[in-house]
Amino acid sequence: MRQLPLASLLCASLLMAAPLYSYEAQAADQSQPSQATEKAEHPQDKAVTTEHRLKVNGDTLKYQATIGNMIIKDDKNQPSASVFYVAYTMESKKDQPRPVTFVFNGGPGSSSLWLHMGSFGPVRVETTNAAPTPPAPYKLLDNQYTLLDSTDLVFIDAFDTGFSRGITTADAKDKAGKDENPAKKFFGVDEDADGFARFITRYVTVNNRWNSPKYLLGESYGTVRAPVLANQLQQDGMAFNGVILVSSILNYGANAPGLDRQYVGLLPTFAAVAYYHNKLPNKPAELASFLQQVRAFAEGEFAQALAAGHNLPAAELDKVAEQLHQYTGLSTEYLKHANLRVGQAQFRKELLRDEERTMGRYDGRFTGMDKDAIGETPDTDPSDTAPSAAFVATFNDYLSNQLNYHPDDTYRVFSFDAFRNWDWQHDLGRGHKSRSPYVVDDLGNAIRTNPSLQVFSANGYFDMATPFHATEYDLAHMELDPSLIGNVHFGYYPSGHMIYLNPEALKSLHKDLENFYKTTQHQ
Repeated sequence: MRQLPLASLLCASLLMAAPLYSYEAQAADQSQPSQATEKAEHPQDKAVTTEHRLKVNGDTLKYQATIGNMIIKDDKNQPSASVFYVAYTMESKKDQPRPVTFVFNGGPGSSSLWLHMGSFGPVRVETTNAAPTPPAPYKLLDNQYTLLDSTDLVFIDAFDTGFSRGITTADAKDKAGKDENPAKKFFGVDEDADGFARFITRYVTVNNRWNSPKYLLGESYGTVRAPVLANQLQQDGMAFNGVILVSSILNYGANAPGLDRQYVGLLPTFAAVAYYHNKLPNKPAELASFLQQVRAFAEGEFAQALAAGHNLPAAELDKVAEQLHQYTGLSTEYLKHANLRVGQAQFRKELLRDEERTMGRYDGRFTGMDKDAIGETPDTDPSDTAPSAAFVATFNDYLSNQLNYHPDDTYRVFSFDAFRNWDWQHDLGRGHKSRSPYVVDDLGNAIRTNPSLQVFSANGYFDMATPFHATEYDLAHMELDPSLIGNVHFGYYPSGHMIYLNPEALKSLHKDLENFYKTTQHQ
């Protein structure tokens, strides 16, 4: 999901445990598979499979949970990484292969903990909506909004996160320093996507899923990974039915200094957050139609005012500042002092300053308290810290007590090593590289290559990390043929970056995705 500080990182009865693959090395105790690490001379796949039941809307779903590590190899056929995954699968009819969806969070450097335990798996952790979740004991719920009735789910942990670890290849042993992280070779936009592509290809091959409808589902930085993956794998002969983008960031260059596009993209989100906190001078009755007005102003009068820079006439400055006041709740004086350019951190500190409260970057509904109320930006992100402990504790408990998995390693929720050492360059083709990720063209190329490919963009109204209007702008610039514009679908929800933290938003998102799966399978 996220770029996280220290605290954040992101099933019915157990009947039996059995190995998934007949060819795997048999551990002395199937409930305690050893981890494939960089020290292993002959790393092998390890997995544990358990049988489960889940009652959803009166129907009983019988499914298998397979948890373990799968080895991927480099171009020289040498083991390069041990990738941790949890797969939830149901039996399919031979003439109707079940869809399979590969799910991952972002960061970069985040495990798949957040989507796994909060969104569409068979269980989810109960958290407090828009407020801090109290300490343990936590509650694990049978997930009535699981997507298992529509698709098999494979949650993948990125390299150096979860239990995914790099393996030092024979060629690299003499070159690498003693303390060099063997996962470092995957720390980059293209390197990471290549590793994920190798895992997905191997999983599909080992599990005989080549003829299954296939989907990618990524959140946050995972929406960078998904377009690159779709484009790469389709060039390699694996076509996808759908790509699901949750809380998207498709163009990191939009926030570069000197560019005003970021303020245009943020404005509708600011308006939604001010609406939620009752800070609008004239609050409208309905949010969605109000945001349509804000979008029009953002792309029109506001964008033109920003483009004028310091040449904007004083009368026009006053007029635009007054309209921004109506749409954001910020004072006209503050807006003019900011030259109409208010960043998300400034907005999070200023809107509730009179209440001595700050707001969350990932979810503006969450409020927090700083040491003082005079700073320009918040000290922390309350939407980041509020749910983290519940997710981490519940996942570790679930791993041992329901999935019968007892590793000898620590689950790495977030890899700071990956984030600090990330190579942000992205190959644009024809010998060109961008210095920061821009994956709009990757997604557009994937659609042009496969005109049946459908995209669903899920957006939280109160997400200031990946504003929904910025996503709308990016997805409108794939330069698609008119016949393909309808391949892109949008959903909007009264929540933040982790849409599923609001149960009502999760319910709506689940309904939209169920329909998406039904309409994107060509049988």
